[in-house]
Amino acid sequence: MGNSLQDQLLKAGLVNEQKAKQTRSAKRKKNKQAGGKATAGNEDRQRVQQAAAEKATRDRELNRQREEAARRKAEANELRQLIHAHRIPRRDGDVPYSFLDGDSLKRIYVTVEQQGRLAGGKLAVVRQDMGYELVSVEIAEKIRSRDRSLVLVLNRPGEQSAEDDEYADYKVPDDLMW
Repeated sequence: MGNSLQDQLLKAGLVNEQKAKQTRSAKRKKNKQAGGKATAGNEDRQRVQQAAAEKATRDRELNRQREEAARRKAEANELRQLIHAHRIPRRDGDVPYSFLDGDSLKRIYVTVEQQGRLAGGKLAVVRQDMGYELVSVEIAEKIRSRDRSLVLVLNRPGEQSAEDDEYADYKVPDDLMW
């Protein structure tokens, strides 16, 4: 098994010694002309190097995706902690306050004072996990700078100019609840 094909052919008598020497010398000359390296070996090395480069590229992309996911998760946790630390309790709320969350109309119960502060732009409604919380406007601005989708209600007095308001001529009663 350790014998080369050429040796096996010589032993079997299929090739004579002179033909074997000619083949060896031709092979040596060919290797010398190729720079001492076999071209098949060069192609194999190139394929191996190319495969290694492709694998390194894939690995870098996977690492970048993992780091991005970890960064997003850490940012979401920071926002969750910020909302939790600065939320305003609304346990005694008996006045319904309605607002839009995407396409659906949602309702939370707040106190009369909190309703006035929401309408006046002193408080904001933000989404936390599956619920809604009240926070101050300063905290809502911090949250909005990181993730706009979490801030649902942030009224700003005087934000709409009188010339843009179609209903400027109609007085809205102060006691209107919707």
